[in-house]
Amino acid sequence: MPSKQYNYTMDKGTYILTMKLDKPADITIGKLGRFTFPAGRYLYFGSAMNGLNARILRHLRSDKKLHWHIDYFLKKATIVDVWYVESGERLECDLCQEAMEFPEAHIPVKGFGSSDCKCESHLLYFG
Repeated sequence: MPSKQYNYTMDKGTYILTMKLDKPADITIGKLGRFTFPAGRYLYFGSAMNGLNARILRHLRSDKKLHWHIDYFLKKATIVDVWYVESGERLECDLCQEAMEFPEAHIPVKGFGSSDCKCESHLLYFG
């Protein structure tokens, strides 16, 4: 888990969690169901329009109530780094769509983290 301290002035924006799974894992993702995730690198795209700092710090904690799809995934995955942009606009869909253009990008679970938009997923697997 990164040991960085995050300080935000605007406290709203979009973030990307870079994560890894050291070995394949069977994980139940809330109501989406149970999936086998291969070992490798993952990116998760999210936003927080009221508390970016708190949202990122919540993702970094291990002691939390399972609420979002990413919470279930983070029971097995390790956060390697957090990237963010402060903005009043939700940019996660655009950033995720751009990342999906890389040939090695794959969608491991349709609907992951994207129940409030038209994206196929906000979780990408990069092997």
